[in-house]
Amino acid sequence: MDIKKDFDSKEVLQLVTFRLGNEEFSLDILRVQEIIRHMDLTRVPRTPDFVEGVINLRGRVIPVLDLRKRFGLPAEDRTNETRIIVVDVDNRTVGLKVDAVSEVLRLPSDTVEPPPSIVTGAESEYIKGVGKLDNRLIILLDVSKILSRSERDALGHQLNAVA
Repeated sequence: MDIKKDFDSKEVLQLVTFRLGNEEFSLDILRVQEIIRHMDLTRVPRTPDFVEGVINLRGRVIPVLDLRKRFGLPAEDRTNETRIIVVDVDNRTVGLKVDAVSEVLRLPSDTVEPPPSIVTGAESEYIKGVGKLDNRLIILLDVSKILSRSERDALGHQLNAVA
C-alpha cells in the first residue's frame, strides 16, 4: 500500500484516538457516529469470540466488537473509562469496545507513514498507517477492514436471526 496515495500531503486528518492497553489507536472522525459508556450486552450464540454481544441503542440492535480480542491482546476488566465507539462499517452500525477514548486530534497527513513491513500481513490489513505527533506514535485504523467481508456477512446473518 502506498500511504502517499491514500492521503494528500497537505491534508489534515481529524481522528478520534483511543487506547487499548498502552497503545494509542485512531479512527477517522467521519466514521464515528458517537461514543458511549459501556453498557450491558446481550450475548449472541455462535458468534466469533471477539463479538462481545449486542446492545439496544435507541431501538437499534448493534453488535459490539471487543477490539482487544480482535487484535489478539489479553482481556482486561471493564473500567470507568471503557467506552464503545459506534461506527459505520459498510452501511452497518457496529460498536467497538475500547479501554478509553483519549481525544479528537488533527494530524497532518505528511506525518503518517505506512505500517512497518513486519506488521503488513493479511491479519493487519486494517492498519492504514502510523502517525507521528510530538513523541507519540498513533496507529491509524481502517475501520472498514476490521472485519473481513465473510465476517461481516456471517455477523449480519447471525444478528438478523436475533433481531
